[in-house]
Amino acid sequence: MESLLIALIVAALIVALIFSRLSPALLFALAMAACVLVGTINMQTVMAKATNEGLVTLLLLLMVSVGLERLPWLLAISSRAVKGSLPRTLLSLSGMTMLFSAFVNNTAVVATLAGTLRKNPHHAASQILLPISYAAILGGTLTLIGTSTNLIVSSFLEDITGEGIPFFAFLPVALPAALAGLAAMLVMARVLPSADRDNAQVNEFLVEMVVADDSRMIGKSVKDNGLRDLGELFLVEIARQGRLLTPVAPDEQLEAGDRLIFSGDVSQVGILERFHGLRSFAIDEGLLGTNLTEVVLLPGSAVIGHSIKESEFRSRFDAAVVGVHRDGERLSGQLGNIALRGGDSLMLAVGPDFQKRSNLSRNFLVVDSSVASNSLSTGKSLTVAAAMSAAVAASVMGWVPLATGLMFLLLLMLAMKLFSTAELRRRFPFEMWLIVSSALAISQAVMDSGLMGHAMTFLGPLIGSVPPIAMLILVYLLTLAMTELITNNAAAALMFPLGYTLALTAGLDPMAFVMAVALGGSASFLTPYGYTTNLMVQNLGSYSRADYLRFGWLVSLSYSIVVLALLPRVFPF
Repeated sequence: MESLLIALIVAALIVALIFSRLSPALLFALAMAACVLVGTINMQTVMAKATNEGLVTLLLLLMVSVGLERLPWLLAISSRAVKGSLPRTLLSLSGMTMLFSAFVNNTAVVATLAGTLRKNPHHAASQILLPISYAAILGGTLTLIGTSTNLIVSSFLEDITGEGIPFFAFLPVALPAALAGLAAMLVMARVLPSADRDNAQVNEFLVEMVVADDSRMIGKSVKDNGLRDLGELFLVEIARQGRLLTPVAPDEQLEAGDRLIFSGDVSQVGILERFHGLRSFAIDEGLLGTNLTEVVLLPGSAVIGHSIKESEFRSRFDAAVVGVHRDGERLSGQLGNIALRGGDSLMLAVGPDFQKRSNLSRNFLVVDSSVASNSLSTGKSLTVAAAMSAAVAASVMGWVPLATGLMFLLLLMLAMKLFSTAELRRRFPFEMWLIVSSALAISQAVMDSGLMGHAMTFLGPLIGSVPPIAMLILVYLLTLAMTELITNNAAAALMFPLGYTLALTAGLDPMAFVMAVALGGSASFLTPYGYTTNLMVQNLGSYSRADYLRFGWLVSLSYSIVVLALLPRVFPF
């Protein structure tokens, strides 16, 4: 009975991850709590999983990345890598991105590059940003610390065997696979959106204005008020007393309280100030002017899932939302009622304290380069780089655990005042910790309940008749599919127990299956949702969902063929 209940909990978790909009962290925590309620595991087990050394290493690395992402060299090198030739630009930028992503959080690498590359004078952003995202994913697979996926899999392995994955164990398989993916990107570069499409769509935001009670526009038609000839802005809807009027007829008369929904180039929104009694929150607060700043909402932001009204946006960030852009979906209705999603582009009218807010990097990728950079000085940069190299070298040589080296590196960064303890507390990856610790506890419940044993006993005869390579391919493809449907971290957490147990049941060495989960969990090249960096560049490059599939299918195929060809040779069954 207990094993049946655990099976239902796991099945419900998988279905909810695929079809629900609830955060993966909440879903994993609920599933873990259900396992405790059933009685399969207790709170002592949960607490032990929450302090797993591999998980602690992951958390330390993500906090150390707060300092590493401020190293100035990536931005300096990238500005020299952009050439007149698109293939040469993609080759140099992708190679540089892969190298940095092997040692620095790949989300931070893409965030550092995106704003500058988007405004480069030689190529459209749509021709560069998606390849950079894919290069960051490929580079992250090269080392243990390159991506959270590798660290999560290592955490699971350490929880079972007491020993995680060595730092450079991924390299013999991941490097050839990454080079194959890079070659595929160069071949498929021609299918990326053109400059014309990029320029046409990049500023298409939804903008909302309100007709004040004393406006002289009341009682006059849209045409008479001059709202039909606004150049780059187009009146698409009127929200009136809970109803949406669309399309807007030229003879439609305006009423007090009407909310006018415009679409177009948000940089031209200032022309709406000339209309009497046409107001917005940004105008009323004195924020609308030359201080428009574009940001991309990062996954994990505190305002995701909330409307602009509910999120108390002004008090959080000293900024007002002037426009919202969500590629691939036509936004409709009142701007303040739109539930925000990760990857949304927001045009903000910012106040004087905006740049001083310490919560910006946690919530936004700031695209506008006018926002002050927190890059380190040369002396501090060299010190941090040397300390990071020492921590990695000490771990590779077996002198100290990686977690110990990262702990001392973090203390050094605090001593150098690279960031404050308050900022570190705000950047703590709570959702990541909750997902991994809950997944470890759920995995233990699956084992302790006998569910996995029953399943393997039932499938044992079938497993014995299937070639090992076929089982390896199945585990890899399932992980790959889960990554595209949910997220890389959740996919790795769900698939590791299956792959590991499948290998043991078949009497095989599990390392090839462990690596298949890690490398398959990072291979998100077909959708914007499987990996954070893909979501970050979606609106910046004006990519549709089809663009990911057109550009990424050969990358995914090439990468997967090399991985599956090399895994049995590097990690024999």
